[in-house]
Amino acid sequence: MRPAGFADSTAARRRAAVVSRVLAAIGGGWLFAWGFAVLALALGRRAGLGFEDAQTLAWLLVFLVYVATACWSVAARSLARVWGVLLAGAALMTGAGWWLMAPAA
Repeated sequence: MRPAGFADSTAARRRAAVVSRVLAAIGGGWLFAWGFAVLALALGRRAGLGFEDAQTLAWLLVFLVYVATACWSVAARSLARVWGVLLAGAALMTGAGWWLMAPAA
């Protein structure tokens, strides 16, 4: 026999998992895409592109990255892996982009 409230707790866990995946797709995907944009802009500038050209290229690519991360965050098996990859990737790409854009001392 199932304890009372078992079905409710299972349904609540499923709802929480769906909400977390949606937040990962929207918020985590946005953070990941932002980190990618910073890194792409920095790499474009390092490659000799003008700021406007590097920015345009970065934003064109960011749209594809955002869509891909949103789809992946819903399709992946491990919710913890989704959050880990999105947040760590965003932090690493943003840090690398800022480091590349820093003026030479």
